[in-house]
Amino acid sequence: MKPPLLFLIQRLPFPPTKGDKIRAWKILAYLARWYDIHLGCLLDDPADEAHVATVRALCRDIHVARINPRLSRLTCLRGLLTGEALSVTYFHDRDLASWVERVMRTVKPAVVFVYSSNMAPYILDQPGAARRVVDLVDLDSEKWRAYAEERQGPMRWVYRREWRKIADLEQRIARDCDLASLVSNAETALFARLFPVQADRVISVSNGVDHGYFDPDGDYPPVYDTTRPNFVFTGTMDYPPNADAVIWFANDILPLIRRALPDARFHIVGHNPTEEVRRLGRLDGVNVTGRVADVRPYVVHATASVAPLRIARGIQNKVLEAMALARPVVVTSGALEGIEAEPGTDIVLADSAGDFATACIDLANGPNGSRIGRAARARVVQTYDWSARLSQYDRFLRPAEAMP
Repeated sequence: MKPPLLFLIQRLPFPPTKGDKIRAWKILAYLARWYDIHLGCLLDDPADEAHVATVRALCRDIHVARINPRLSRLTCLRGLLTGEALSVTYFHDRDLASWVERVMRTVKPAVVFVYSSNMAPYILDQPGAARRVVDLVDLDSEKWRAYAEERQGPMRWVYRREWRKIADLEQRIARDCDLASLVSNAETALFARLFPVQADRVISVSNGVDHGYFDPDGDYPPVYDTTRPNFVFTGTMDYPPNADAVIWFANDILPLIRRALPDARFHIVGHNPTEEVRRLGRLDGVNVTGRVADVRPYVVHATASVAPLRIARGIQNKVLEAMALARPVVVTSGALEGIEAEPGTDIVLADSAGDFATACIDLANGPNGSRIGRAARARVVQTYDWSARLSQYDRFLRPAEAMP
C-alpha cells in the first residue's frame, strides 16, 4: 500500500493546456507512482468540469471547490481588511479549508505537496509531522513588483501592497516548510539574493516538454494561409504579461514587419482574450482566435513563434513547445530566462521593437528558420525530458522503499 500524500493546487490540473496546469499535471502524475493522492483544488472555469473524472482516476480522494471568478475578485478585497494578500484571499474557500483540516487530522499524510504560494496558507498552520513541500514555480512577488512599476494611481498602491505581502509569504514558506522549489536556476538565485537566510531550503526543478506530443512530423492540417508569412503567439490571453506582449507586438512590431512583408499575419492563439486583446483583431494582419482545440497546427506552420514578453517569470512553456515543433522562436530576454538555448543557434533573441521586427523579417526571407528550428527540436529532446527534470524531487519526496 502506498503512503498518502496531500496535493493542493489552485486549479484543476487538467487539461494541461496552460503553463500552471502543464507543470502541475506532470508533477501529480509523477508523484502518483509512489503515493495515494488526496487532491484538493479549486475550479474557476466551467469548461474544466468535463475533466474532473480524469483527475479523480489518478487520486485516492479529490475535493473540488467551485468558485465564481467574478465574485471571487470582489470578495478577495476583504484581504485589505484582514491584512492578507489579495491573491491568497481570492483562492481561499471555506469548504476546501475544512477538507484540508480533515485530511491532515484523519489521513495523516506522509507528505504535503502544495503547488503555488497562494495555496500554502491552507497548510502553514496545520499540525502534523508530514513533510511539507511547496512548489513556488516562480517568484510571484517579483511579478507584482513589475506590475507596480508599470502602473500609476490607486492600482500602483494595490500592486505594491501585493508585492510586499507575497514576498513575506514566500519567505515564510521557505522558513516553515521542509522544501520550496522554483522553476529555474535564475529564480533560485534571485530568491537567494532576496532571502539569503532561507536560501538553503530552495531548489530548482525545471519544466520539461512532451516532445512526443509536440512532434513536428505529426499530421496538422493548416488553419491559415501558409503562403504568407505567419507569426504566432500562444498563451492564456487574460494573463497580463501575455496581453502586454501581444499588444506590443501588434501595435509596435507588426507594422514594422509589414513594411517589408505587407501580407504578414499575426495570430494570437489562446483562450479568454481580454477586451483590449480582442480589439487587436480589428487591425490589419491580426487574427485573435480565442480558445482552440489544439495549438499545434497554428505553431507548426508558422514562419516563427514569437514571445515578446516584457514582463516574464520562470520558464515559458510556449517557447519550449514551439522549439519541440521545430519552429524558430523569437524571444525577449525575459522570455528566454531559464531556458537552456543558444541565441543565434537554436533560438533568436531580440529586445527592442526594431530588432524584433528585423529578426522576424529575416526568418521569413532567408533559410535560417529551418536550421534554427531543427536545432531547437534537438535541444529540447536532449535537454527537456519531464522525468529527468522532475527527478530533482526524488531525494526529498521519493519513499525509501521506491528508491532504486
